[in-house]
Amino acid sequence: MATYGFHASHEQFPPGELLTLLQAAEAAGFEAGMCSDHFAPWSSRQGHSGYAWTWLGSALATTSLPMGVVTSPGHRYHPAILAQAAATCAEMFPGRFWLALGTGQALNEHVTGDAWPVKQVRDERLAESVAVIRALFAGETVSHDGLVKVDRATLWTLPERQPPLYGAAVTPATAGRVARWADGLITINQPGDAQRDVLAAYREAGGQGPAVLQVHLSWAADLAQARQAAHDQWREPVLGSDVDWELALPEYFEQVSRFIDVDQVTPFVFTSDQLAEHTEWLAAQVAAGFDQLMLHQVGADQRGFLTAFGNEVLPQLP
Repeated sequence: MATYGFHASHEQFPPGELLTLLQAAEAAGFEAGMCSDHFAPWSSRQGHSGYAWTWLGSALATTSLPMGVVTSPGHRYHPAILAQAAATCAEMFPGRFWLALGTGQALNEHVTGDAWPVKQVRDERLAESVAVIRALFAGETVSHDGLVKVDRATLWTLPERQPPLYGAAVTPATAGRVARWADGLITINQPGDAQRDVLAAYREAGGQGPAVLQVHLSWAADLAQARQAAHDQWREPVLGSDVDWELALPEYFEQVSRFIDVDQVTPFVFTSDQLAEHTEWLAAQVAAGFDQLMLHQVGADQRGFLTAFGNEVLPQLP
């Protein structure tokens, strides 16, 4: 059976409220949780960006849910520091923590003041960072001199079981690259169910482990409300990878996204007022090979979503 989880959106809600929502998601029948590690929201309309790692400790301590986070080593985070944070979570909450690693976005990483490298360099830096993190998890003392630099780093507190490292990918090419090192894949829903192409590329490249789909969806009792919520809250993230990875400030995203209408957003956000349609679409993603679906209701009505999906959608899913 597939696992159905709740995506906690730090960009849209303050961390205290988000923790309460995660607890409500567990009570509603969701079986897992995850969040992304942002320094800034996509837009001022979203208006938040709590620190994911502080929040994760509270989330793991106050629920029984397995939890994951999508983050990026090598720029804002030194890989040794990220490895220490992950090892601590895994030691405190055995078997309940995973992290997904990607090459990052200027929106979150530019704050260090270092130059934002081109994608090829970011790919190479990610691979180096993964090797450093795995060596630290294995108990080695690590020194490394490359795109990242490490001097005699050792993790003195290690979990009995290393947390899995998933690869974050939104294109088939990236999925093929992360398959070389990843314990699983995480991707997002895209127009034309292109996420299936990403999964196929990962498997064809030898990628093993769980396939996680972060599902951006918009549900409301009225279709017009669902469409308006998708457009209001999620039009900036659908600009396309070349833009998404390079713009540094929320106001830049807002300036570009003023040209995006609701019909351009809904291919990226599954939008319907019919719970049966959501159920059918989610079941189709499981049939396509995804093992875990992490549901992100992009609209503000999180409580209504949790109640409706907990009562009428989750019980119908495979």
